[in-house]
Amino acid sequence: MKALVFKRKPGKYVAAGIAGRLSAGKGAAVGPLSLRDVDEPELPTDEWVRLRPRLAGICGSDLATIDGHSSRYFEPIVSFPFTPGHEVVGDLDDGTRAVLIPVLSCVTRGIDPVCPACAAGRTNRCGRIAYGHLEPGLQTGFCADTGGGWSGELVAHPSQLLAVPDTLTDEQAVMVEPTACAVHAARAVLGGGTGDAPSTIALLGSGTLGLLTLAALRAEGSDAHVVATGKYPHQKALATSLGATQVASPGELGRVVRRLTGAWLFDDASPHRGQLSDGVDVVVDCVGSEASLTQALEVVAPGGRIVVVGMPGHTSLDLTGLWHRETSIAGCYAYTRDDFEAALALVAAADLGRLVSATYPLARYEQAIEHAANAGARGAVKVAFDLRKKDRR
Repeated sequence: MKALVFKRKPGKYVAAGIAGRLSAGKGAAVGPLSLRDVDEPELPTDEWVRLRPRLAGICGSDLATIDGHSSRYFEPIVSFPFTPGHEVVGDLDDGTRAVLIPVLSCVTRGIDPVCPACAAGRTNRCGRIAYGHLEPGLQTGFCADTGGGWSGELVAHPSQLLAVPDTLTDEQAVMVEPTACAVHAARAVLGGGTGDAPSTIALLGSGTLGLLTLAALRAEGSDAHVVATGKYPHQKALATSLGATQVASPGELGRVVRRLTGAWLFDDASPHRGQLSDGVDVVVDCVGSEASLTQALEVVAPGGRIVVVGMPGHTSLDLTGLWHRETSIAGCYAYTRDDFEAALALVAAADLGRLVSATYPLARYEQAIEHAANAGARGAVKVAFDLRKKDRR
């Protein structure tokens, strides 16, 4: 079958990093990713089943890997060669469709007893993602044994599958996994019912993850004043339609938050000239860059929270303000099965399949990845591979 395969080739990874810095998405042309004929992955145990992808999305974490920007933190929890792709809707052997819940936790790895996080249902926090009867891999799409969505076939444990209703299109179904990330983020922002839900929120970034998080915040019942940032007209329009109270360009955010909160601006001659005296209760960073994290620290209120939803890498930050103002920064990774089930309903209710802007066959992977890496500038949101026809074999 055909599959996109990412091999451990340090020289090519360095080349991808150089190309990716020059032009986003160009790492696909020179890096360790290639289209190959491969054997179908073996079933790890008799419980496992085969899933044949119909659509498989291209995620920001995939792009960071392909462009050579991903952190070395991942090295011990990824195994090579792997086939990327964790946003997947596909067909099972019985002809039914399912979406993949890609986290490779204790149950999928045959570990018994399961770790405390898995026992509590927080499989996204599983600490045993390099053990058991599978090679290391935090998720399907980063594990040598499972295959991934950018191929004709992958293998999955039954606990990783969620049936897709006939009423959902493939385009809607492929949005369930990123929407589950957004549901998990919204629940973290809203305090999980602990009574400390914020009244003001700044949401940084109106790409796929930011837009979905807006929809999830409203679906989870938030009536907060949400200021979202977007660079491009289509992002701003979608952010408004999905629940933002206000939308601003990134450079306007400080001024908007000042008006909203009555904050004062510190000395304009200071190196920290963007620092506000007050700010929003919570900043949701759906970008994860050094610039976005710096801005988050500038506009969050003393004692406020920053929730990092977009995958960050190695950054340099001045955390003096975090210390002085008793701000907290928390990561927000992946999802639980409950988040997936809520995401399935949200995708249908908000017709989030409309965010799928373009699909490509595997044979055009270089163009697909470049399109995904430059989605905002090209008026797109989600780009996916379409394996419903000849690319399966």
